[in-house]
Amino acid sequence: MPLLPLNDAVRGALRGLLRGTPTSPGKVRFAWTAVVGPALERATTVRLEGDTLVVEATSAQWAREVSRSTPVILRRLQSYLGDDVVRGMSVRTVS
Repeated sequence: MPLLPLNDAVRGALRGLLRGTPTSPGKVRFAWTAVVGPALERATTVRLEGDTLVVEATSAQWAREVSRSTPVILRRLQSYLGDDVVRGMSVRTVS
């Protein structure tokens, strides 16, 4: 049986734990941070409206980065939260 790198094992455990708990603002923010990393997390705020994740970026540059990466981010969020929790993303710049 091949051994998995520790990082892969931790991600898998997190996915399992998150999928099994009720959706909450804290759970969504935690998954966002796990998916995008600390730099992008600091430049954004997120909230779930229905099944759409609303992302508010601190600058137009960060908003473009999130918009450009939306397909990858969305797939990763779905792997953490479930396919039916987040079905789309809306990206805005907050001044």
